[in-house]
Amino acid sequence: MPFEPVAFGNNTDNEWWEYTSTTDENGVGAVRWNAAGTKAYRWVKFDNGAGNVAAVVGNFAYILAVSGASAGETTTVTMDLSDSAEVGAGVFQSVIADGSYGWIQVAGFATLTTALTAGADGDPLTPTGSSDGTLDVTADATSPICAIAIDASAKLVKLVGLI
Repeated sequence: MPFEPVAFGNNTDNEWWEYTSTTDENGVGAVRWNAAGTKAYRWVKFDNGAGNVAAVVGNFAYILAVSGASAGETTTVTMDLSDSAEVGAGVFQSVIADGSYGWIQVAGFATLTTALTAGADGDPLTPTGSSDGTLDVTADATSPICAIAIDASAKLVKLVGLI
């Protein structure tokens, strides 16, 4: 059943997914759907990572794995690819401050802010081989796929396997 949006903080019903907070108000890991049931969002904690890479709206988030070594954490994300295990988490909906909480899109179609590192329409995409906040094409069975390029030139992707 789709989530019925409600106002969070000072945001209106139509932009609750842009809400951020310095406290865990929604239960880290919580998933909410938009009213149409076409997009899902996860409440996460953000970490700038060792490279001090700030969140950018429309860029890709990765699951935090300090120095590339996963400690099993799945609800803290970063945009610092070097401080991840190169596993995609979703797309930033707002600029989440370091150590704060916010929503990332984890299902549905998303338009990225930064162009793909490489790839064409229909290609599977992965963080492996990309740069901070973006994705690259993969044919490698060991690279985790987190999206499919729908219109690579327009940066339109379909998120897969993130819920």
